[in-house]
Amino acid sequence: MKDDYYKSRYVFDSKRSIVWKEIVKFESRHIPKDAVVVDLGAGYCDFINNIRSAKKYAVDTSPELQNFAGKDVVAINQPAWNLFEIPNNSVDIVHASNLFEHFTDEELEKVMKEVKRILKKGGKLILMQPNYRLQPKKYFDDPTHKKVFSDASLESFLVSHDFKIILKMSRFLPFSMRSNSSLIPNFPLPFIVRFYIHSPWKPFAGQMLFVAQNE
Repeated sequence: MKDDYYKSRYVFDSKRSIVWKEIVKFESRHIPKDAVVVDLGAGYCDFINNIRSAKKYAVDTSPELQNFAGKDVVAINQPAWNLFEIPNNSVDIVHASNLFEHFTDEELEKVMKEVKRILKKGGKLILMQPNYRLQPKKYFDDPTHKKVFSDASLESFLVSHDFKIILKMSRFLPFSMRSNSSLIPNFPLPFIVRFYIHSPWKPFAGQMLFVAQNE
């Protein structure tokens, strides 16, 4: 992503880390503590800094990446389809949040080729994405969105690349936690996020979560 994206659509917000701590708690059941983890489109490193694992990589084109990556994180300042610094079959988990919709079909194929190269057999790809089916009117409020994904199309996309779906949550989080952080007023933000993730009642849901295994 270009620098201006971080100045407009993806500005720094200290509350984002609070939200991500709760997301990480939920996702950690799929991430062993001895895993090698790669975070594609790491942004402000809210996921990779909070996860517990043996080795961590943060991949992003932002020139500020190094400033946000923790001391235990290897920062790779490259696009997601250029992972030459990571050896073949060496990674247990590849994680990406709100990233794949920013790529063209050609770019996505390059990304998936690299994901398949670095992932071990049985390794997992964890994706959190906006779900077009749930929020079609908001999906292109972000002008950098190039690819439409719904829960159905993302499942087909992953299966077509020889991944087995382990977890599919069509409704995971609101389209934007920043704009909906007061869904349950008078409670601390961590409680709100934790409640929402585990609740069967999900107003304003717009984000989906997939965990898929490399076969």
